[in-house]
Amino acid sequence: MGTPNNADALTGPVVTKELSEFLTANLGQELAPDDDYFTMGLVNSLFAMELVTFVERQYGIEVQVEDLDLDNFRSLGRLRDFVLAKTAHRGAPA
Repeated sequence: MGTPNNADALTGPVVTKELSEFLTANLGQELAPDDDYFTMGLVNSLFAMELVTFVERQYGIEVQVEDLDLDNFRSLGRLRDFVLAKTAHRGAPA
């Protein structure tokens, strides 16, 4: 799974698939892009930290303190958008 630091492979559908597989494997159920797994009671603080670690390793990004807004992580769709925003600079010309 995954292609860290590979800008060509980081598209919305690819990131959605990878995040969905991780969440499904760890939460035991498939989620729609807008399902808020925190309000659904599927996520505790330990898993929230595992999710941050997964995103950092999978996509070669560093999640800063200011990035730790729950809104960035509360659903598959929001998490996908966060990853794409954090990696967007990789495809830009130098």
